[in-house]
Amino acid sequence: MLWVKAFHIVFIASWFAGLFYLPRIFVNLAMVDPGSIAERQRLLLMARKLLRFTTVLAVPAIGLGLWLWLGWWRGAGGWLHAKLALVLVIVGYHHACAVLLRKLEAGTSRRSHTWFRWFNELPVLLLVAVVVLVVVKPF
Repeated sequence: MLWVKAFHIVFIASWFAGLFYLPRIFVNLAMVDPGSIAERQRLLLMARKLLRFTTVLAVPAIGLGLWLWLGWWRGAGGWLHAKLALVLVIVGYHHACAVLLRKLEAGTSRRSHTWFRWFNELPVLLLVAVVVLVVVKPF
C-alpha cells in the first residue's frame, strides 16, 4: 500500500504542477497584443500541450487515490469526505481550464488577465486544504 501511496503523491504533485502553470499561460494569453499572432499561437500551443499532459497525469492520480480510498474508507472520519469533495472541486477546476482554453482558442473569452491571475490562485488553496485534511485529519 505504501507504493500506491508514493505514486499517488508523485502523480498528484505532477498534476498540480500543470494546474499551477496552465492558468499562468492564460494570463499571458489575455495580455497578448491583438496583432501578435505568432505569440498568441505559441502560447495556445503550449497551453494545449500542457492541458493534455496534465490530463494524462490526473488519471493515475485519481485512480491511485481510488485504490487508497477503497483500502481504508470504512474507518476514516469526516476529513475523508471533505477531501473527496475537494477532489471533485479540483477535477471541476481542471475541466474549467479546458473550457477556458477552448474559449481562448476561439477568441470568445472576455476574461481579463487580472481575472486569470485570481483564477490561478485557486489550485494553491485547494492543495493546501487537501494536504491539511490528509495530514491533520481535523475531524
